[in-house]
Amino acid sequence: MGRAKSKREYSVVIELDSEGYYVASVPELPGCHTQAKSLDQLMKRIKKAVELCLEVDGFKPQISSFVGVQKISIKV
Repeated sequence: MGRAKSKREYSVVIELDSEGYYVASVPELPGCHTQAKSLDQLMKRIKKAVELCLEVDGFKPQISSFVGVQKISIKV
Protein backbone atom coordinates (compact mmCIF):
# COMPACT_ATOMS: atom_id res chain seq x y z
CA MET A 1 0.00 0.00 0.00
CA GLY A 2 1.14 3.55 -0.78
CA ARG A 3 1.40 6.26 1.77
CA ALA A 4 -1.62 8.59 1.84
CA LYS A 5 -0.80 12.07 0.61
CA SER A 6 -1.42 14.92 2.99
CA LYS A 7 -3.13 18.09 1.79
CA ARG A 8 -1.55 21.53 2.16
CA GLU A 9 -2.82 24.93 1.09
CA TYR A 10 -0.65 27.64 -0.44
CA SER A 11 -1.41 31.31 -1.07
CA VAL A 12 -1.15 32.35 -4.71
CA VAL A 13 -0.41 35.96 -5.68
CA ILE A 14 -1.89 36.89 -9.07
CA GLU A 15 -0.94 39.95 -11.10
CA LEU A 16 -1.75 41.16 -14.61
CA ASP A 17 1.35 42.16 -16.56
CA SER A 18 1.67 44.89 -19.19
CA GLU A 19 1.21 42.39 -22.03
CA GLY A 20 -2.11 41.07 -20.69
CA TYR A 21 -0.79 37.86 -19.12
CA TYR A 22 -1.85 36.74 -15.66
CA VAL A 23 1.22 35.92 -13.56
CA ALA A 24 0.96 33.69 -10.48
CA SER A 25 3.55 33.12 -7.78
CA VAL A 26 3.59 31.24 -4.50
CA PRO A 27 5.48 33.22 -1.81
CA GLU A 28 6.11 30.10 0.31
CA LEU A 29 7.87 28.43 -2.64
CA PRO A 30 10.56 30.78 -3.98
CA GLY A 31 10.91 30.44 -7.73
CA CYS A 32 7.46 28.86 -8.09
CA HIS A 33 5.60 30.92 -10.67
CA THR A 34 3.88 30.70 -14.04
CA GLN A 35 1.80 32.77 -16.45
CA ALA A 36 -1.21 32.36 -18.74
CA LYS A 37 -3.71 34.36 -20.80
CA SER A 38 -6.73 33.22 -18.72
CA LEU A 39 -7.32 32.75 -15.00
CA ASP A 40 -8.59 29.19 -15.54
CA GLN A 41 -5.41 28.22 -17.37
CA LEU A 42 -3.31 30.08 -14.81
CA MET A 43 -4.75 28.10 -11.90
CA LYS A 44 -4.13 24.78 -13.68
CA ARG A 45 -0.55 25.83 -14.40
CA ILE A 46 0.22 27.08 -10.88
CA LYS A 47 -1.07 23.83 -9.34
CA LYS A 48 1.27 21.90 -11.63
CA ALA A 49 4.14 24.30 -10.80
CA VAL A 50 3.59 23.75 -7.05
CA GLU A 51 3.59 19.97 -7.53
CA LEU A 52 6.87 20.21 -9.47
CA CYS A 53 8.48 22.49 -6.88
CA LEU A 54 7.55 20.07 -4.10
CA GLU A 55 9.03 17.12 -6.03
CA VAL A 56 12.51 18.67 -6.03
CA ASP A 57 14.77 16.75 -3.65
CA GLY A 58 15.65 18.75 -0.58
CA PHE A 59 13.15 21.50 -1.36
CA LYS A 60 11.61 22.85 1.84
CA PRO A 61 8.70 25.31 1.73
CA GLN A 62 9.13 28.47 3.78
CA ILE A 63 6.61 28.69 6.61
CA SER A 64 4.49 31.82 6.36
CA SER A 65 0.93 33.01 6.74
CA PHE A 66 -0.71 35.24 4.16
CA VAL A 67 -1.81 38.52 5.73
CA GLY A 68 -3.09 40.56 2.81
CA VAL A 69 -2.28 43.03 0.07
CA GLN A 70 -2.16 46.78 0.47
CA LYS A 71 -1.94 49.53 -2.15
CA ILE A 72 -0.14 52.77 -1.43
CA SER A 73 0.08 56.03 -3.41
CA ILE A 74 3.35 57.85 -3.91
CA LYS A 75 3.68 61.25 -5.61
CA VAL A 76 6.36 61.12 -8.30
